[in-house]
Amino acid sequence: MSTTLPVGIDDLLRELAPQVLGTLVRRFGDFDTAEDALQEAMLAAATQWPADGLPDNPRGWLTHVAQRRMADTVRAEVARRRRETTVFERDVPDAAAVDRDDTLAMFFLCCHPALSSASAIALTLRAVGGLGTAEIANAFLLPEATMAQRITRAKKKLATLDRPFARPGDAQWHERLSSVLHVLYLIFNEGHTTTSGPDLQRADLSGEAIRLTRSIHRLLPDDTEVAGLLALMLLTDSRRAARTGTHGELIPLAEQNRALWDRALITEGVTLTTGTLASGLTGPYQIQAAIAVLHAQAPRAEDTDWTRILALYHMIERISKNPMVTLNRAVATAMVHGPAAGLELADTLYDQLAGNHRLDAVRGHLHEMAGDFDAAIACYTIAAHRTTSFPERDYLTLRAAHLRHRATP
Repeated sequence: MSTTLPVGIDDLLRELAPQVLGTLVRRFGDFDTAEDALQEAMLAAATQWPADGLPDNPRGWLTHVAQRRMADTVRAEVARRRRETTVFERDVPDAAAVDRDDTLAMFFLCCHPALSSASAIALTLRAVGGLGTAEIANAFLLPEATMAQRITRAKKKLATLDRPFARPGDAQWHERLSSVLHVLYLIFNEGHTTTSGPDLQRADLSGEAIRLTRSIHRLLPDDTEVAGLLALMLLTDSRRAARTGTHGELIPLAEQNRALWDRALITEGVTLTTGTLASGLTGPYQIQAAIAVLHAQAPRAEDTDWTRILALYHMIERISKNPMVTLNRAVATAMVHGPAAGLELADTLYDQLAGNHRLDAVRGHLHEMAGDFDAAIACYTIAAHRTTSFPERDYLTLRAAHLRHRATP
């Protein structure tokens, strides 16, 4: 798609793509052909809409063009598609609330039980979530080539099944919930801190993740992990206005102007989190939301209750071991027990986070806390070379330059 496409049309196409893909896949059951047809339809829209103006029904236009492309390439299957269209468009009451949102329904359809959880999540992020293969690989801490192979294998696996995108029953919707929540969590994270390019954050991704998580929460108001994930997103997103300066530069949490934090989002997030506590802290999203509450309630960075945050990270690790959680625990450990203790923990992650810039950035921060400026400069410099995010690169480079200046007699 042209990089000169008007911003409004580009945003509209990004919003409509998963909705149209969901319609095509559910009607025709052929993921690869539907994805290819959608790309052709979007390319046609990118060419025609700026010149001819938006059609009255952009979604219908894209769907019509994509269906025509599919018909041109797989005419032999037209009869089967018509039969499936009749089935899928009937008014079926089961799980109807999910079906009203094509994007959300597509997330559940892609998280097929025939796939491993990791493969289903990766496929959904690529096909519906708006993330590229490199961004997904970064989220899974895997090489891009490995992730591309995983997504290809997932597509091939689904291609061997009979009607893999047939509408699940009510019980199957719930079986896929965990994977769908993880997809939304990763989409939000990519929107909150974009892994590559000139912008620190992508509000379109984080906003869509919040919208879809709200939809699930309306359907499952008593599910503590759904509520926890929504609370975590809202509390994290409340800091968005304070995270960048006038030129888009990154401002770390400790240096943010907390008056810019969105108090309405904080209030909603705290209320949601508090409402989950009756059953105890049992899920990773719920616990992460509790950590976000502690950050949100601190009037100043120095007022943060790091002791409780450290205890909560220990709880997450007992439930769901993850190197990024351990890295966060290393920071909390340093805030409670000193930078040497934090560095000792961070250094245990070399094998798991080899080449990941976040490990070097955290080690730089902890060395700076310890007053070892030379080691901090070295870590910041390595991290700056490894990140593909321009704001993160610039911040890390400036941090290193600042310490060089301080170290100069």
